[in-house]
Amino acid sequence: TGIPACIIVLDKENAQARKGIFMIDASKGFVKDGNKNRLRAQDIHRIVLDMGGVEYFGSAAIRSLVVAYKECRRWNRGDVRLANVPDRVRHVLDLAGLWQVVQCFENSALAVGSF
Repeated sequence: TGIPACIIVLDKENAQARKGIFMIDASKGFVKDGNKNRLRAQDIHRIVLDMGGVEYFGSAAIRSLVVAYKECRRWNRGDVRLANVPDRVRHVLDLAGLWQVVQCFENSALAVGSF
């Protein structure tokens, strides 16, 4: 599309229990390709996870976060930032030793602006 957009990643597993969505803001990190916009290679590895509304963050989520973090940080290509982290999730991240590793922000705007 020629209109800047957001990419929404849909996962049907456990969908009825989910209260949020995973969305990639592609409104700025793109290049024109004819009549289409494409994500720039340098922005694919800049991820902000808005954790507002997350009530449960288990071992599978921790693993996914670690895999994304390692992939983004490989060869210093990018980073994963967290925003709106609820106290329960913060506690889990702290127990997993990730609270000191992943940068966390009060809101998504601050997290996106930190790139």
